[in-house]
Amino acid sequence: MKRSTYILLTVLCFTTQLFFSCKKALEQPPLGSLTEEILANKNGVNGLLIGAYAALDGQQGENQGLGGGEAWHASPSNWVFGSITGGDASKGSDGADQPAVDPIANFYSDATNAYFNGKWKALYEGVTRTNNVLKVMAKATDIIDADRKNIAGQARFLRAHYYFELKKLWNMVPWIDETTTIFNQPNNTDIWVKINEDLKYAYDNLPGTQTEIGRANKWAAGAYLAKAYLYQHKFPEAQALFDIVISQGVTTSGKKYQLNAEFSDNFKPSKEDNSEVVFAIQMAANVDPNGPSNGNNGDMLNFPYGNSPFGCCGFFQPSIDMVNHFRTNAANGLPYLNNYNDFAVKNDMGIKGNEAFVPDAGTLDPRIDWTAGRRGVPYLDWGIYPGEPWIRDQRYGGPYGPKKNIYWQESQATDADLTTWAPGSAINYLVIRFADVLLMGAEAEAQAGSLSKAEGYVNLVRARAANPAGWVYKYKNDAKPMEGFSNIPAANYKVNEYPVGDFSAKGKDYALSAIYFERKIELAMEGHRFFDLVRWGIADQELNAYFNFQGKLTSDVRNGKYIKGKSEYYPIPQRQIDLSQANGAAVLKQNSGYN
Repeated sequence: MKRSTYILLTVLCFTTQLFFSCKKALEQPPLGSLTEEILANKNGVNGLLIGAYAALDGQQGENQGLGGGEAWHASPSNWVFGSITGGDASKGSDGADQPAVDPIANFYSDATNAYFNGKWKALYEGVTRTNNVLKVMAKATDIIDADRKNIAGQARFLRAHYYFELKKLWNMVPWIDETTTIFNQPNNTDIWVKINEDLKYAYDNLPGTQTEIGRANKWAAGAYLAKAYLYQHKFPEAQALFDIVISQGVTTSGKKYQLNAEFSDNFKPSKEDNSEVVFAIQMAANVDPNGPSNGNNGDMLNFPYGNSPFGCCGFFQPSIDMVNHFRTNAANGLPYLNNYNDFAVKNDMGIKGNEAFVPDAGTLDPRIDWTAGRRGVPYLDWGIYPGEPWIRDQRYGGPYGPKKNIYWQESQATDADLTTWAPGSAINYLVIRFADVLLMGAEAEAQAGSLSKAEGYVNLVRARAANPAGWVYKYKNDAKPMEGFSNIPAANYKVNEYPVGDFSAKGKDYALSAIYFERKIELAMEGHRFFDLVRWGIADQELNAYFNFQGKLTSDVRNGKYIKGKSEYYPIPQRQIDLSQANGAAVLKQNSGYN
């Protein structure tokens, strides 16, 4: 890594206030390059901090990632590295478009794949920006102690986030902080201790609330630290901290953590300051109609194709296997934990748009229709999802369309960013939401033997899903979807809580399988699945079973094979290894199995 003579700012606003909105800062043009001496004051430091937040979306300018590649290489949603590789979704589109995703999805990619280098560089750009905040603030003399702790807490929280991403993608990565003077560091030390230290500092020093919703607070840091403990299998530490966060935590704006009444509110910009947000990456649409998009360009490929109202590009299609997870037992409203594919959800695979199709009539978890576009079911307020006409190649990617990342027709004037060739959106990416916290808390409780408490946390999530207020309903008039919805459910929804004492009666292994399954359906298409499977130690079983099932239905994963001991982590980008040369040898070492 090369130290720049100047600190390059993509976002910097000088103002008379110490703090100003992260989202508003995204709307400001860059002011160029400034020296550390000029920035060593409270406004300059805060501008650097805003720049560190701005790196969260992994992009700079129109369609360009911070790593110099395309924006989708560095998408913070990890739709490639977490969801596609976790079996949530097919790559989608067709085999000729973005072909670099196919070897990643099938676990045979090598270290020269541009997606790896783009993601690596974007994350280290974020690290560099947080380090600059801390380094320059040390020279500032006009910042009071309370503000200094707040700024340092936010910077170290963000640095921990960037390193957490690096750790779960590549495991052994170089640690560089504000004290580093030699930047060509080896990747021979486990950085969990450093991540823990940063998150612990943030938890101990950040205030419970902030003046802008985009900033991290104490409780976001606590949730993230507990998550880090869970990844390290430090279950007692995770259990204790999750208990505090769940019982006492509040959002940045001061709302007590609780689940939204309606599941879909998690994905609406108009509802972004809600009680379920623990930490979100802020997106902005239509900031400058004459300039580059500031929408979520990392996910701009992931809209229905063909004659859809979005125009491009047909990627990120929910997998058939994932949709089958939403089948419920008609007798008890519970999922089929081990044999869900034996009760497959009816789909329109191979059926043309002008051919008749009747949707599945069996019992389903209602979250299915907020997660996947299904033929014959309302697609938000865009009309009945037509199936094949909105899909680029059914044989390759399957019959379904993504939904959580799609803006509504009624709010597209504010939520859609159409300043470039593919849609951006103002839909925030939720790094951690409270349902995620509850399910991680349930996992920690189950690992500690507190099965009743684990069951209670899972049932909170399922009770929200069972509330008819949050279901998808049929339109009043299919021909005019903007006229609103009827009171007739769009499908045969049935989901129930686990019976009281079920986890305790059936034991720890059963409880964990139920928790793992609940994470799959609650957090589907949100970038978590692959990393969950790896930390649970079941990725080889789950993903090879997925390839065996899905590969018989869609051609995109017919070459898939997860290799235990290799596929847990991605290859260190070859470009970074080449750049790390010192005294004729590479400082960075490649991950096992990729040499």
